[in-house]
Amino acid sequence: MEDELYSVADVAARLKISTDKVTRMFEEESGVIDLGAPELMHKRRYRLLCIPGSVLNRVLQKRQIK
Repeated sequence: MEDELYSVADVAARLKISTDKVTRMFEEESGVIDLGAPELMHKRRYRLLCIPGSVLNRVLQKRQIK
């Protein structure tokens, strides 16, 4: 079964938080697809995260338990 992919902006709008916070929340999660470019000598890192629905649900459940 295919998982729906969400952008950082989609998740931020759904959770009513900033896109920066969503990026920090999901950057180290397994299953998140990072399509960005690495940091180069004089350029900052470009980041484009695609968050599968299963990962979003897992993170939300994990944060509700705490």
